[in-house]
Amino acid sequence: MNSVIQLDQLTRDFGALRAVDQVSFEVERGAIFGLLGPNGSGKSTIIRMLCGVLEPTGGGAQVLGYDVSTEAELIKRRIGYMSQSFSLYADLSVRENIEFYGRIYGLSPEKLEQRFEEIIELTSLGDRLDQLAGNLSGGWKQRLALGCALIHEPELLFLDEPTAGIDPVARRDLWDLLFELAGQGVTLFVTTHYMDEAERCSDVGYIYNSRLIVCGKPEELKQLSSVTPPGSARWEIDIPHPATWLGTYRDMDGVHDATLFGQTIHVLADQSLSEHDFVNRIPESQGTVQVRPITPSLEDVFVTLSRAEGLNHDEDTHTGTVPEATTTQASAAQAETSDALTEPQIAPEKLPGDTKARSKQAPHFRQKMLAGFWAILVKEFSHIRREPSTLLFAFAVPVLQTLIFGFAIDTQIENIPTVIFDLDGRSSARELREAFANTRTFMIIDRVYDHDAFRRAFESGRAKVGVVIPPDYSDRLLKGEQVSVQVLIDGSDSQVATTALNASSLLGFNFSTNITKQFAETLNVVPSRNAEGKVALPVEIRPRLLYNPDLDSSHFFVPGLVGIILQLVTLFLTSFAIVRERELGTLEQLFVTPVSKSGLLLGKLVPYAMIGFVETLIVLTVMVFLFGVPIHGNLWELLTLSLLFLICGLGLGMLVSTIAQTQLQAVQFAFLIMLPSVLLSGFMFPRSQMPLPIYLFTFIIPVTYFLEILRGIVLRGAGITDLLPYFTGLSLCCVVILAVSLKRFQKQLT
Repeated sequence: MNSVIQLDQLTRDFGALRAVDQVSFEVERGAIFGLLGPNGSGKSTIIRMLCGVLEPTGGGAQVLGYDVSTEAELIKRRIGYMSQSFSLYADLSVRENIEFYGRIYGLSPEKLEQRFEEIIELTSLGDRLDQLAGNLSGGWKQRLALGCALIHEPELLFLDEPTAGIDPVARRDLWDLLFELAGQGVTLFVTTHYMDEAERCSDVGYIYNSRLIVCGKPEELKQLSSVTPPGSARWEIDIPHPATWLGTYRDMDGVHDATLFGQTIHVLADQSLSEHDFVNRIPESQGTVQVRPITPSLEDVFVTLSRAEGLNHDEDTHTGTVPEATTTQASAAQAETSDALTEPQIAPEKLPGDTKARSKQAPHFRQKMLAGFWAILVKEFSHIRREPSTLLFAFAVPVLQTLIFGFAIDTQIENIPTVIFDLDGRSSARELREAFANTRTFMIIDRVYDHDAFRRAFESGRAKVGVVIPPDYSDRLLKGEQVSVQVLIDGSDSQVATTALNASSLLGFNFSTNITKQFAETLNVVPSRNAEGKVALPVEIRPRLLYNPDLDSSHFFVPGLVGIILQLVTLFLTSFAIVRERELGTLEQLFVTPVSKSGLLLGKLVPYAMIGFVETLIVLTVMVFLFGVPIHGNLWELLTLSLLFLICGLGLGMLVSTIAQTQLQAVQFAFLIMLPSVLLSGFMFPRSQMPLPIYLFTFIIPVTYFLEILRGIVLRGAGITDLLPYFTGLSLCCVVILAVSLKRFQKQLT
């Protein structure tokens, strides 16, 4: 089969908007096919579907024998794509951009070097290899984009308005390159607004309002009977101030159409009119009007068909009927007049005598203090109304903050997890255990029976307070001797430790006072004496702070800061990196290449993972040497678990990038993630004091687990076995976040 592109009723809808409506045509191998149409007519959408980065919603198409819906990745290996706007990396040099795309297409070093030299020779970029792509002029940017699209020797090249925005000389040079490629057998599919470029194509199609209305070779289209109907002829009128006299010729009997064409007027009129009729229409011309017969240009073709379609479209609108799409060169009308296909319709020029009248139309404007205020105000509200994420950020965040601080944050510390190590076990010791349990400050979570279990309860973070009742507790009370009860307090959380310290001291005093009163009621002697024989309270509570004996707040906050900083860095860097590429258009350019989804994501995430790991080392170094917080546990275990958390943070950033469409939205969504991470993870406020629903919610926050891991290894010297619940929770969060992110990230446009 000689066709490299086949479209069969190809359709694409964006919600209620139909961007491409049942378009059908073929492109032969070696052709230069030009697709013309105004902005918004569907040209770029067709190219994106043919390149496999946009899924059709109806019909189908084949490119190089592959189906665009099911075999898109096979298509991408054999085509080149040059997008409408410059979508290469502005902060990379010319050499780096070309080499990057060579590696994307899997060229070996030897082949890449060969193709690099050939591309440089073809595009004449040799003098600009080390210049940043963003600093190139428009014409050289297009040469670079063409070179990157050709690096892998594609059979088919898609060029979406390749000459838009560049000067005429650069346009001609670029077309010379395209003709050279066509001569080498490369098939070119070009969209353009310029009629002179359409004349250079071997085949052209014209699309308007999502429908293809005519397709064929330029010379064949010019011979269509609907372009120059039987009994009519085309004339070119060369006259001074043509815009001034355009209306005159349009009103002339026998004239069907009159259009500005540069500095002349093209007229479609009855054959009964002669050259003298046009000259005599301007009596005072006295030989300044020159009239000659012409054959229709492509611009005349499209303007005529557009005007005819405009009339048909108006009639169909009034009658409520929908015209059937036509896709062959015999189609005579299916498009409205397009400014992109005609020269600008200049308002009739004022003759010299009219300048005074024109000047009267410009009233004297006096600058006011609030000039333009209303216009700007309305515009800003329109922006806000069309940016849902801004409204979400504006209204949801204050509500979220109010709920967190109103319900979740409680500075009154209660129910501190406590373990009892009772070596006595008799009734007197039971009374002391019950005294701890009856307070709102301590919550007995376990009673242990050996030193190893007691130590593990602390190192794992399961218990914040441990009470050791000595084996001679009851005996010493009976003998009237003072007995010491040791209360061990985890000082890694200074707020909890201070509360436990004060509460245990107060409990000891009250408990001893009660014993003294009971004893005094029966005996008229001293209830107890200390080791020196002096009068003393029966029970002495001896609290001891573990891990942070000085209650230094930096020991509590600095390890937590490591987790918060790592999430902040990975979340923002990753989400910004992907969203920024989407905004610049470079991500779409990558979608057209054969790079795999996993290759694209890993290539994006690994550098930021390395940056995050280095950031971990820096923050830990500052923590140890500047704040004096030693690492009591195994450093390698800490670094391994930190790497797991980094992967989780990168996954969160990738998830944000699949939701946000702009960098502003990325900032807003990242902030929504960071707010609960800081306030609800236990970084600032104890999670145990939060209401049950919010406490359960904290388990889906990854940094919650990492903070426990950090404080466990750094402050308590805990091992992985002690931190197994937190390691398991962090791993589950990581798996879920990565799975959702990968599922949402599609190597296609939506």
